[in-house]
Amino acid sequence: MSEKQPRIRVRGLTKIFGDEAGTAFERLRSGESRAEVQNATGAVIGLDNVNFDVDAGEILVVMGLSGSGKSTCLRCINRLIEPTDGSVHIDDIDVIGLGERELLELRRTRFGMVFQQFALFPHRSILRNVEYGLEIQGMPPDARREKALAAIETVGLKGWDQHFPSQLSGGMQQRAGLARALALDPDVLLMDEAFSALDPLIRRDMQQELVALQKRLKKTIVFVSHDLDEAIALGGRIVLMKDGGVVQEGTAADFLANPADEYVRRFVEHIDVLGVVTAGDAMRPPSAVRPWQSTAEEALAILTQSGEPVVTVVCEQGRFQGTVDADTLKGAGTTALRLLLSDRSAYVPFTATLNEAVARLASGRGEIAVTGPDGTLAGVIANADLVAALARRRPTTAH
Repeated sequence: MSEKQPRIRVRGLTKIFGDEAGTAFERLRSGESRAEVQNATGAVIGLDNVNFDVDAGEILVVMGLSGSGKSTCLRCINRLIEPTDGSVHIDDIDVIGLGERELLELRRTRFGMVFQQFALFPHRSILRNVEYGLEIQGMPPDARREKALAAIETVGLKGWDQHFPSQLSGGMQQRAGLARALALDPDVLLMDEAFSALDPLIRRDMQQELVALQKRLKKTIVFVSHDLDEAIALGGRIVLMKDGGVVQEGTAADFLANPADEYVRRFVEHIDVLGVVTAGDAMRPPSAVRPWQSTAEEALAILTQSGEPVVTVVCEQGRFQGTVDADTLKGAGTTALRLLLSDRSAYVPFTATLNEAVARLASGRGEIAVTGPDGTLAGVIANADLVAALARRRPTTAH
């Protein structure tokens, strides 16, 4: 498989419910509107020409209001619902073209699914619930017990394996459902409103836990949600659906900056912009950067010319080392900058939100560095840059 090939590829996915699905499909493809087709045939168009990719190790959130088609889309990926038309590929496997036996094997080995209503067997212990998929696969008892206990520990339920679902809180039951899916070691996790039945605080904890798990396990996750805050908490890309079709795809920051239409604009108008826009979005090229072997005299000249509040200091490899302010530089002569660093923590990662940048700026000297994954200097942010970023990203109220 090519390194750049997506793990999941969805193309032209269409689902029409009803006895006249074939006729409805033909009318839809001839150019009739969704409403016209439904009025003429009585068929319900659940999905209409849905297209998106999911990269390996990515959390993709498919979201929309009730009736938008998001759950239907999820279930078409592993054919719990049979699509009317279109294709789904998992790596090089044509899911739609599989026979019944091959599809069953694919579900057992490549997919894990986590539902909103935990779907635990009340008469089985947590251990036996988590073992269930492995039992269906025919795995020997000792081996499946070992894998199930490892999955239980992964989701933070170690010591609860002999309890029954009724003895666990809602959040713990959802962890057990997640453990059951993880025990199969699937390439792809399909999660349908998995946390929406939980209390808000527990829900937030589970969102954070899922992000942490994904970073460790590198699973490919398609997560269905109706909650934009949840989509933002999970990070990454969002596929926003309406009336069975995709309205826009991108990050929450993309939706803020360039909403595709009024529906998207209204969907994101109450977003906390500081919690969505990243330091990478708001940074600018630095104009007062010096290597750490430079002298204070050289740095002060650069600082005076640039008008910046601090000099940003980097090592030979371009990695951020700290900042030095003008008061420290004055009178320091030929002293090397590496001996004069005023603030070694005046930075945020490229992916940090502006909330994190604000907190760092508030404790610093008016400007911070933005670093890439390897610590190299990517840019800088000052208070004025934050204001400019907010002005660019805040949606315009429609009149």
